[in-house]
Amino acid sequence: MPTRGTRNSKSMWVAGGLLATVLVLTGYMAFSGDDEETGPPGPAGGSASAAASPSPAPSYTRPEEWTEPDRWAALPRGQRTDAHGSQVGYPKSTEGAVSMMAAANSMSIDSERDAADEQLRIYRSYFAAGDQSDETAEKIELNAAQTDKLLRKELGLPAGGPLPAGAYMRNTVVGYKVIKESDDEVSVWLLTRVVRKGGETSPERASYSRSLSAAAWKDGDWKLSGEAFSAADTTDKPAIVAPGDAAFNDAGWVAIREAS
Repeated sequence: MPTRGTRNSKSMWVAGGLLATVLVLTGYMAFSGDDEETGPPGPAGGSASAAASPSPAPSYTRPEEWTEPDRWAALPRGQRTDAHGSQVGYPKSTEGAVSMMAAANSMSIDSERDAADEQLRIYRSYFAAGDQSDETAEKIELNAAQTDKLLRKELGLPAGGPLPAGAYMRNTVVGYKVIKESDDEVSVWLLTRVVRKGGETSPERASYSRSLSAAAWKDGDWKLSGEAFSAADTTDKPAIVAPGDAAFNDAGWVAIREAS
């Protein structure tokens, strides 16, 4: 039987790699690159820019002309809501795994929920029990504090206290590309739209990010998996392009419809 030290070492290894799935979208990646204000609503929700990594990336603006995605998926919903308010209980299929990973990469930070609330919710709902530890939860809280600091700086808000009314940051997964799939393990690239707003009268700004995610079937549900994460082939990274851009199809993305 593994010792406590062995279990903790495994959990901290997961924190160093797999936690990128939880942390990066609400950390440096969400604030890199040059953003544009969202315009009138369109099929993809307006103009946006892309962020490919924690370092600044060139601006990306969705072309005004809409190109219909070649591939669409209506991902299944979880069968129930857990004690943390997250959907769980996804079907044992590639689409079920992708739906869980999309849920684990979708979050909302506002005046009532800060980054720590959302990141800890995701951690407790979507990480396998054997990959969780008090040390990893503490690491998430420390990273969440940095996220809140970055968000306030990005929005031009003072430090401390809840966000003002109408201020928020929301991550929504809008596309995916499967890397590897089997009955018990699925890895994907996720395309996420990140929007933020500094208050009721502030313009909404948006960007896109690409992230790696991987899941394994454990204890009757899909869970984020450090082993699947490390086994994923990351050599062929799809371009960061919004749905509606012709390059979205060239990159091999599958657009996501509302869950069925």
